Amino acid sequence: MTDIKTQNRKIRCVIYDCDGVLFDSIEANTRLYNDLCVAVGRDPLKKEEIQYVHTHTVYEAIHFIFGKGNELEKKALEALKQVDLRHYIVYLKMEPHLFQALNSLKENGILRAINTNRTTSMKHIMDRFELWPFFEMVVTALDVKHPKPHPESIEKILRNFNLNKKEVFFIGDSEVDQQTARSSGVPFIAYKNGGIEADFHISDHLGVLDFLHISN
Repeated sequence: MTDIKTQNRKIRCVIYDCDGVLFDSIEANTRLYNDLCVAVGRDPLKKEEIQYVHTHTVYEAIHFIFGKGNELEKKALEALKQVDLRHYIVYLKMEPHLFQALNSLKENGILRAINTNRTTSMKHIMDRFELWPFFEMVVTALDVKHPKPHPESIEKILRNFNLNKKEVFFIGDSEVDQQTARSSGVPFIAYKNGGIEADFHISDHLGVLDFLHISN
């Protein structure tokens, strides 16, 4: 993958995934989909299903858990319509030092964006945690025809800010995020996941500032 150590002084925008990067969302996602399982009379999520729903869109997750085009999936989709997603947002845990890092990026003239496969729930998250002032752009799966790992979401951000691929990097925690960065040709920083290939690994949001040589 791209060596970004020689490019870090040219970075004009940092793009963040949401789940697993801005927030520890395993509990929130697990509760949501387990409630859907209960609603349709299915067993609770298996380990591999929990990992899948953590990184995919809600409709991809429902296809994966309940099957595609069958009665169980139809029941799950109907049950989803009755769900108030705000109920699950209370289980999100913000990652340490996030606001400090975001403020430092702004002070140094670096744009901040979110690229997530969440859909309608993202607005509730932005509202509840008062994140709107901290990001110049938010792209969800509703804003593109092809969600991650397709490059469309990254390309949308690049066009919006008139940036080239060498002026941004994408921070994610999953193989889907890694594939998104690779498919769009932008550098990838892995957050709290040393098991995936990346241009750089960090275990704390302040690691972004260290990488960019920004004092914190």
